[in-house]
Amino acid sequence: MKRRSVAIALVHHPVLDRRGDRVTTAVTNLDIHDLARTSRTYDVDRVYVVTPLAEQQQLVARILDHWRQGHGAVYNPKRAEALKLVAVVTDLQEALADWQECSGQEPWPVLTGASTTGGISFRRCRELLGEKALLLVLGTGWGLAPDLFEQKWTVLEPIVGAGDDYNHLPVRSAAAIMLDRLLGATEI
Repeated sequence: MKRRSVAIALVHHPVLDRRGDRVTTAVTNLDIHDLARTSRTYDVDRVYVVTPLAEQQQLVARILDHWRQGHGAVYNPKRAEALKLVAVVTDLQEALADWQECSGQEPWPVLTGASTTGGISFRRCRELLGEKALLLVLGTGWGLAPDLFEQKWTVLEPIVGAGDDYNHLPVRSAAAIMLDRLLGATEI
């Protein structure tokens, strides 16, 4: 079987806030660490942190420097290994261009969201992984802005919980569930 090329983009802009306004969210230290560690566990090639804000890009760079080459690299080499996957980009187009260069394939952006309806099933997405360089696009805040869905890119079915109408997983948890369904040893 051909090696699967998979990357994640954690989008901080354009996303929505709880009122449905288009905003830019703040990067969090936990998201960076946990997505990198989860991605390394599932053999993901790259984790993009997407933010147009220079101050946020600098924050991510400082965090990465500490854990990749500073005291943190000595203190926790496994975390340093995982954080090597992380790249900071200004927008999703930059992530797509870099992913194409890294994977050597046309990128396949797949949008995610708790409030989406329909979409490609996890099973079908998993089947297509050997053929395409997946870029799993995750939104922060209250999800990806509608203009991203207007791109006519593939949309992944939402994760469904216990059955009531509450569906607001932390992005780190959602990413772990998605990666397990798409790349885990046990197919769903």
